[in-house]
This record gives sequence, structure tokens and C-alpha cells, in this order.
Amino acid sequence: QVQLVESGGGLVQPGGSLRLSCAVSGSILSINTMAWYRQAPGKQRELVASISSGANTNYADSVKGRFTISRDNAKNTMYLQMNNLKPEDTAVYYCQKFPFASWGQGTQVTVSS
Repeated sequence: QVQLVESGGGLVQPGGSLRLSCAVSGSILSINTMAWYRQAPGKQRELVASISSGANTNYADSVKGRFTISRDNAKNTMYLQMNNLKPEDTAVYYCQKFPFASWGQGTQVTVSS
């Protein structure tokens, strides 16, 4: 079974940047679509961005122009580059594939001055 391990979160000031990584056990080549989700305290988990095996991407309106999703098939890793971070981006970020795998522990992103 595919395992997903997120990393790269942390505390950053508003306007700052972070790059999240999602390490995939096994070959990422067999996975068509992958995605990043986030869950803020007291809120439902939401889809942030997705990327297909053909590198087609989609973004939530709230992150368009600030976040970039990418995947490196050679490294079996997916990334989320987050720029111009805002306090409302504070959440636990999770990666996922389709069909779904078990959720990982996520990585905490906190945007605060």
C-alpha cells in the first residue's frame, strides 16, 4: 500500500514562503492525480491544489497565483511551493493521491507575526 509522508512545514511570517514535500513510497509513475489538502482548526479539510501525471494543475481560488504544485517522478516526490503566505493559510497540510490512500500525519504550517 502506498504511504505518503509530508514534510517542510513550519512557522513563517506573513508574506513569507515555504516549500512542502510529499514523499511517496513506491513509484509515483503509477499514480495519475495527486493533491494537497489542508485543514485549519475548527474547519473541514479542503482541497488546495492537484496535479495530474501530465502535469495539469488546478488550484483553489484562495491560493491561485501564490501556490505552485509540482511533482518529480524521478524522486517519487510531490511539492507545494507557497509564496506570499497569509495568516489564513495556517493549517495542517496533507498530501493525497487518487484513489485515496491512508492519510498521513500532515505537516503544520503556521503564518504569524
